[in-house]
Amino acid sequence: MNPYLANLNEFTFTRLARLLAGVTPPGGLKPINLSIGEPKHPTPQFIRDALANNTIGLAQYPPTKGSPELRVAIANWIKRRFKLSALDPETQVLPVIGTKEAIYSLTQLVVDPTKPSPTILVPNPFYMVYEGAAMLCGAQPYYVNFDATSGEYAWDKVPESVWQNVQMVIVCSPDNPTGRITSKARWQKLFELSDRYGFVILADECYSEIYFDEAKPPHGALEVANELGRTDFKNIIAMGSLSKRSNAPGLRSGFVAGDKNIIAKFLHLRSFNGSAMSATVSAASVAAWNDETHVIANRAEYAKKFRELTPLLQKYTAIDMPEAAFYWWLPLPKKFGDDDEAFTRSLFEKTGVTVIPGSYLSRVAADGSNPGRSFVRIALVSEREECKEAVSRITNFFEN
Repeated sequence: MNPYLANLNEFTFTRLARLLAGVTPPGGLKPINLSIGEPKHPTPQFIRDALANNTIGLAQYPPTKGSPELRVAIANWIKRRFKLSALDPETQVLPVIGTKEAIYSLTQLVVDPTKPSPTILVPNPFYMVYEGAAMLCGAQPYYVNFDATSGEYAWDKVPESVWQNVQMVIVCSPDNPTGRITSKARWQKLFELSDRYGFVILADECYSEIYFDEAKPPHGALEVANELGRTDFKNIIAMGSLSKRSNAPGLRSGFVAGDKNIIAKFLHLRSFNGSAMSATVSAASVAAWNDETHVIANRAEYAKKFRELTPLLQKYTAIDMPEAAFYWWLPLPKKFGDDDEAFTRSLFEKTGVTVIPGSYLSRVAADGSNPGRSFVRIALVSEREECKEAVSRITNFFEN
């Protein structure tokens, strides 16, 4: 067995299930699960039709590199969305089976375990795959805390001694769970640090299309690099997905794009691990990347929910609308203390609403603090009426 397997922490939702085991919410209340970041808006019919109309693709082994049509569709979308001067679909884009597996396998590609103290900088709180991918290839995650006061991750507090061993920096923007967008100035600093120390930047941008002002789409890593004249995207890999953008998490369709040298090595790795997208899924993905109408409508639904429901929670806790993505990173009201587990369990017991403790999405950092404790994450993914019902129950819980 891989000796690093024993280092893995228990997965987030396994911990949550154990926390809530034996708790029975009030009878007559339909349970509402707002713990999982799984879009519940319907998948557009034209995507489903494209899938159904291309089942002949199931009779073929798919190419590891993906179809030329899909790579072109992805490249053209990235160029439009992030205002790039150029992006070569032949050398700078690869389709992937969702970003979860791509994050994991890219980490295995990048990390050199023969070097002393291989380190990956992980935002804290974070998506658990970042940590697991690092540990399973023998790297050490170094947790960079979110500072709720400044609204930024504390990249500037990483010691020089740590930077010396960093092989990858993972940035999630828009961020899960805080909804924050990494500033252009921060991207530039990270690019400069990458030049100095030689690490790869993995920009997880799967929430890039969930935002609330059509005039202000979140910028991305490739966009900022392009503006700075870094058009070779050296040591930068961006990832995106149709899961949130197109309400198609079951399609398992995303992309990696950026540095052509890393992309070439990634393709070589993927020729062995077999993660190739079927022609059927590819056809549906082409249709999705080529259409923006459904994406705009999807954003409008999220915006409507957040604008209507955030003020209701603001009566009880210091919460604002996120800059982007579909989460509230909700600080516990003072009367509840900082025990996010007890709060989550009690909320479920009294209301039937499931959220996730912030400490389950974070770790104790080098300074001994856990930036997730005293927060819970609420995923506003359900249809509007169910979200309204959930918030009504939560506010009653705060009140009583």
